[in-house]
Order: sequence, then structure tokens, then C-alpha cells
Amino acid sequence: MRTRLVTVLLALITAFLVIPGAVATADEQGGESLHGQIGQPDDRDQGVEGILITVFQGDDEIDAVETDPDGNWEVGLPGPGDYRLVVDQESVPSEFAVRETALVVDGEAEVEVEADKDRLVLIVLEHPGESAEQDDAAPSPEEDAAGDEEAPADDESVEVEGVSGGFGERFVQLTAAGLLFGLVIAISAIGLSLIFGTTQVINFSHGDMVTFGAMMALLFSTGAAGLGNSLLAIFAGLGVAVLLGAFAEDRLNRTTLIVLQWSSVFGGIALATLVGVLGDDLGWQVPLWAAAGIAVVMGAVLGGSMERYLWRPLRRRNVALIQMFIVSIGLALVVRHVLLVLFGANRERYAGYQVQEMVDFGPISMPPRDLVIMAISTLVLVLVACLLQFTRIGKAMRAVSDNRDLAESSGIDVDRVTLYVWFLGGGLASLGGVLFGLNQVVDYEMGFRLLLLMFAAVILGGLGTAYGAMVGGITVGLVAMLSTLWFPTQLMQAWALALMILMLLIRPQGLLGRRERVG
Repeated sequence: MRTRLVTVLLALITAFLVIPGAVATADEQGGESLHGQIGQPDDRDQGVEGILITVFQGDDEIDAVETDPDGNWEVGLPGPGDYRLVVDQESVPSEFAVRETALVVDGEAEVEVEADKDRLVLIVLEHPGESAEQDDAAPSPEEDAAGDEEAPADDESVEVEGVSGGFGERFVQLTAAGLLFGLVIAISAIGLSLIFGTTQVINFSHGDMVTFGAMMALLFSTGAAGLGNSLLAIFAGLGVAVLLGAFAEDRLNRTTLIVLQWSSVFGGIALATLVGVLGDDLGWQVPLWAAAGIAVVMGAVLGGSMERYLWRPLRRRNVALIQMFIVSIGLALVVRHVLLVLFGANRERYAGYQVQEMVDFGPISMPPRDLVIMAISTLVLVLVACLLQFTRIGKAMRAVSDNRDLAESSGIDVDRVTLYVWFLGGGLASLGGVLFGLNQVVDYEMGFRLLLLMFAAVILGGLGTAYGAMVGGITVGLVAMLSTLWFPTQLMQAWALALMILMLLIRPQGLLGRRERVG
């Protein structure tokens, strides 16, 4: 009975959040804008800094910006309409020239921006005289994208590349895109489902843990310096403290354990202060795959710290579930706004993955990054399934999720298993954030928007079941994408929610949930 009441409550909360979502997003994200990245001709991953770009509406100048060290630029617009973009030719380094494309002529481009849309404008550089030598050559993927008047937009809907043709071709292409989107949702939702199964807590901060992972990967892949080093030191101290509590609690007396844990925490803070003072003197960066690994570890530490220092003390004080739910909402707001303060509200992309040549599989066209995302997601889901099905700790997780009291009476250390679940959930949420950011954009509310679909996936598959979250996530992703065949992309979340409500009416326990006796 309690599980059904929690399911209905969660469905109502998700409904209230989804219905006004399309209206609120434009204000939260800052409305319309133009953006892009200018890379070197021989290596698109290497940006060109200091190129001046000015945007006009009619004869009125809107704004002028320079490209950053990664070649990125963005101009906020006052509203939808027609705009003229001008590249200052004198600011372009002498060894490069602006390539003439179907969109950019003599360093100028006329673009149309729709309401609540972000327009991607690709400005391509070349070596002087290179165009004359390639007049008869086929246009590059960058030129094709630059001349496309339907450039993808950064709004609440999900960008899909390579969708064109008739109904049948679009159906196949959107099915592939839906599978990709569903795999990302499934990875992110597994922890949310397991956490509810083991603690009965609806972790509303799970979406912000997704954002945390994406932003940590962005930070360490673009240069850590003072902020990155400080965060690493703090999380190292927290991680050591949590592990001491997990493995040394039965071996040390309480006073010694507390002293060691707090020493670790304050040691991490002291080290963070030291490396923060040194600033750029200790600057470094790693490839995205290594940054993703660091983000997953930090996400696991974040999840374990929440369990060890927040949720476990609340459970021991017999705090009611509704009160813990309210605490999770407050925790989500805290994490979200800390990320906003540290990283700002700008939308960022992982450098080097914006423009890629499409790979064709019959009617399906996907960039290589999406193929990598699908491969990693599938591999991780298989590994998680093997962990839950064949390992001792995985079986213990499933036992605690099925019946916490019975598992405890059987000799299982439920507190330690719960801590492992939070480690796993935090790490998977961070990985899901990296993959979602790689496919879309990184901003401080990306996880909150994905949270609604994670709730739908968990309820659809069955609350508390990891396998249900996997099936539900893939189903929600497919429904969300395929709905755009007939309806606007802004409604894709609403149709996922409608599917969830239909499941509650027909099979309240979810696809893989267990039927419960009521009364």
C-alpha cells in the first residue's frame, strides 16, 4: 500500500513539473541566442582565440564578442527575428581566412532565429587560397551544416541529428535516436530506483547529481587549475571519511573513528585551500574519457557522503518519509545553485565534439560520438546487470531492495549495502550526465530536466527494481522521440508522462514490479 501511495505522489509531482516546463524553460535559459565554435583548419579541436564577431538586427548592433581559447562564442539576442552576423576579418590570424560557404559570404551571414531557440552558426577557417584549389571538391560536413537553415536548437527538447526524408526513413532514424536517449535515461535512473528500493526515499536531488557529473567532466577536460584542484581535495577528504566509516566502524572505537573521519574532512579542506591559493600554477587537463572517469568517482563520493552524513542520521531519528522527501527537494536546490555559482548559467559543449562527419547505416545517420554513447551505455547496463545478478554484493542489494527488514534479519548489513547503493547510484548518475552532455549541452539545469523522464522510467518499469529502470528508460526514450513524428518536440516529455499515467491505470506496480496486497 505504501509503495502505491508513493508512486501516485511521485506521478502527481512529475505532472506538475512537466506541464509548465515548456513555458518556464525560455526564461530560465535566457531565450534566443547565436553561438558556435571556430577551429583551426588542420585540427578542428583546437580553437582560435580572439576573433571578433558582431551581431546586428537591421542597422542596430546587438552585441560584439570575441572567441574564447577553445574558439567558442555566444551572443544573447533580444528576441526572435532576422539577424546579420559579421566576422571582423582583421581579427582573424594572418595564417587563416574565413571560408566562403552557402551561409557565410565575405565574412557575413544572414540568419533567422525562432522564438526560444538557440541558433548554431558554423564559421569555418581555411588557409589562404585553399578554396580556389578545392572548387571542384565535394563540400565538407562543416559546410553542409553551416548552410543548413534548420540548425539544431538548445531548448528543453532534445536535439537530433540526421533526421530527414519521408515518414519511413524518419521513423527509423527517430527509433535509433530514441534508443540512444533511452539508454542515457536508463543509466541515470538505475540509482534512483535502487535508492528508493533500499531506503524508500524519493531522491529529488538525483537529477542534480547528473548535472554534477557532466560539469565535473567539463571542468577537468578543459583545465582544472584552482577550482578543479580544490574540488578534488575536498572530495578526496570526504571519500576517505566515508570509507573509514564503512570499513573501520567495527574495528575502531567510536571516538577514534570520529577523530579520523573529521581529520580527513578538514585535511581535504586545508589542502583545497592551499591548491586554491596556488591557482593556475597547478593547472592541468585530461582527455574527456579520463575526465569522465574522475567525474564518476566524484559522483560516487557525493552519493556516499549524502547517505553517510544526511540520510542515515535522519533514518536513525525515525524521520517520516514525507519529511525526508522535502529534505531531498531542499538538497536538490542547494546542489543546483552551488553549481550555478561555481560554473555560471551558460550552456557549454565538450570541445571537439560539436561537428562530426555523419556515419551512415542505411537510412540511419549518426555522428561517431552517438555511436560511442550507445556502446558505453549498453556495456554499462550489461555490467550492472551482471553485478546485481551474479555477485554477492549485487544479490544483497536486490535483497535489501525487495525487503529491508527480512534482509536485516537474515544477517545482511543493510547500512553498508545501502551505502554501496548510494555509491553506485551517484557514479551512474554522473556517467549519465557525461553522456547526456556529450549528446546535448551542459548547463546547470540539465539534470533537473532529465529527472522528470527518470521518474517516468522508474514508475513505468517498477519502483525499486534496477531492471525495471532499464526497461522503463529505454521505453520512455523511444516514446519521447517517436512522438515528434506527429507532435512538436516541446511535447516529448508530456507524452512520456502520459505513458506513465496509462501504466499506473493498467498496471500500478509497473512492468517488472511485484503486485502487492492492499488492506
